[in-house]
Amino acid sequence: MALNTSAEAPLPVGEVSRLIGGWIDRLGAVWVEGQITQLSRRPGAGVVFLTLRDPSYDISVGVTCYRQVFDAVADVVSEGARVVVLAKPEWYAPRGQLSLRAAEIKPVGIGELLARLEQLKRSLGAEGLFAADRKRALPFLPHRVGLVCGRASAAERDVLENARRRWPHVRFEVRNVAVQGVHAVTQVVQAVKELDEHPEVDVIIVARGGGSVEDLLPFSDEQLVRAVAGCTTPVVSAIGHEPDAPLLDLVADLRASTPTDAAKKVVPDVGEELERVAQLRRRALRTVEGLLEREERGLAHALARPSMEHPQRMVEQREDEVDALLARSRRVLGHLLDRADSELSHTRARVVSLSPAATMERGYAVLQRADGGVVRSPEEVAAGDALRARVAQGEFAVRVDD
Repeated sequence: MALNTSAEAPLPVGEVSRLIGGWIDRLGAVWVEGQITQLSRRPGAGVVFLTLRDPSYDISVGVTCYRQVFDAVADVVSEGARVVVLAKPEWYAPRGQLSLRAAEIKPVGIGELLARLEQLKRSLGAEGLFAADRKRALPFLPHRVGLVCGRASAAERDVLENARRRWPHVRFEVRNVAVQGVHAVTQVVQAVKELDEHPEVDVIIVARGGGSVEDLLPFSDEQLVRAVAGCTTPVVSAIGHEPDAPLLDLVADLRASTPTDAAKKVVPDVGEELERVAQLRRRALRTVEGLLEREERGLAHALARPSMEHPQRMVEQREDEVDALLARSRRVLGHLLDRADSELSHTRARVVSLSPAATMERGYAVLQRADGGVVRSPEEVAAGDALRARVAQGEFAVRVDD
């Protein structure tokens, strides 16, 4: 139930501690999983003190148990081991400290760890964190390479030496972290996030040498996998040796079999690139030379043609053809004009022979009345009518007497 307190009526520290202890005492026993970071077995003491830490988060809690409880697993449990503990929360009022009283301790075996990793792998895969379309291509020549590795480790040395051997001017942004143990996940996640936010880092390498399954467990942690999946910078996983396959390999944009392999995949070899450029230049030169030779042969063949050796010959041939066509056209036109003149003369003769004027030339005359009408019959005139007579050489007036 809620407590009624105020600044004028506060509760003493001891009462608050007592109340917290009462609330905690009402809690039942729970199964808790964690990693042992500290182990204290004082000679002659009947109690063993442990510190149990969450592998993924920076949270730990003290655990106490009777010696006989710990002795049951003492041969297989040591610092760094993962265990499952059946414990009841306890509150130590004088110090205001929470701890767990363990009644049973069970080590987490390799088989169980692998089964949990497989289950986590299926769960994260179903979310699409391992999908191929999420993978990003690495830059050809990164301005700066981020490296997450152990301090003074062989993995750091392999990456730096091989990368600088391939490209002497390559620059690194190194973050030395714990790569195994209880602090590994937190430090690696923090380092990856820092490098992802670094404006000059173009690619991140997470490297570690080989080790046992337990040593590599931090690189299969869900928190780390999700942190890498959320990065905007391409991430290369170089954990252990070829057979090792932590979940980080699946979510990373590129998996390298070893730290040395990571250096080779991230940084191009200056010697190889210069040789490749030289090969391309030689290939381009051969292509251009081949093109020029082909065009030169074509030009030589064109110049060897008669029309190119004696270009005036074509003009001369065309000149003769033009002269022949001109003479032919003149002959044809002369024939056409002569035939037309003959036809015109014949037509004129026929017209003249059929013309009334020719008839009048033979002595005939045409009589016309005053209105211009032609007299065709004697009945059309009467005595005293004035008529006009048209003859071949002119016309004159006549009068009808009878």
